[in-house]
Amino acid sequence: MQDVEILHREAMELVDQAFLARQRGDAIVALELTKAAFFQERAAADLVANLFDLEPTRSVLHRSAAVLAVECSQLRSAERLIGRALAGNPPDDIANELRDLFIEEIYSRRQAIGH
Repeated sequence: MQDVEILHREAMELVDQAFLARQRGDAIVALELTKAAFFQERAAADLVANLFDLEPTRSVLHRSAAVLAVECSQLRSAERLIGRALAGNPPDDIANELRDLFIEEIYSRRQAIGH
């Protein structure tokens, strides 16, 4: 579990750095930092993917990784993460947030580009 915590903490530090880069107007650096955060958070989610009794941590990590995937335009990865989170037993509020993320971000983006 310590590895999960380390990966998650590193991801959140990268998110903070991306936010600061975005504030400075450096969109390229912000995107690169967001991608790095996504990879870290997805790695943390991967470590707990089959630990179904580890809720809400399991679904929270998947939701966080899915949000970062959307920010990086990695829509298929976001779909997979949402599906994996919902395949467990997330608390109702997190399950609703995951469904909203899918509908409001992924589905609507796919509709907008005609896919």
